[in-house]
Amino acid sequence: MPGRIDYHDDPDAPEPNSIVPSVNVVVVDGNGDILLIRRTDNDNWALPGGAVDLGESASQAAIRETREETGITPEITGLVGIYTDPRHVIHYTSDDEVRQEFSIVLTGRPLAGRPTPSDESSEVRWVPATDIGTYEMDRAMRKRIDRHLSSANVPEIS
Repeated sequence: MPGRIDYHDDPDAPEPNSIVPSVNVVVVDGNGDILLIRRTDNDNWALPGGAVDLGESASQAAIRETREETGITPEITGLVGIYTDPRHVIHYTSDDEVRQEFSIVLTGRPLAGRPTPSDESSEVRWVPATDIGTYEMDRAMRKRIDRHLSSANVPEIS
């Protein structure tokens, strides 16, 4: 059984028992490629990111989480959107935590490092934007990347 199960508009989803501010980062290199990880908890591809810890800002958490999961240290450059859909809940089976979605998605560019897997990422790679659609990922993650790739000039708030 996966360690993370995402539910979307599912009447059979477990009731949320927490809400945790988190960040994801669309890190884009000089070629326009996007940094993706393959998550170890559900085997899906995703943007690097994770929970904001007490005492740190969203941008500090974004830099820390990206470095921890990918080996790449980013510079934060912008905002894609804020995603707080209460119909998207995430069940972490290891401790039975069920989170209501609350994710801030930022943009960044790489400053240092090289792609290196971690305990949370079995693979890390730079992916051409044109190939993103061929990677298996949760629909919420795809929505965030699609928003970044769109011509929209204002952050999405949902």
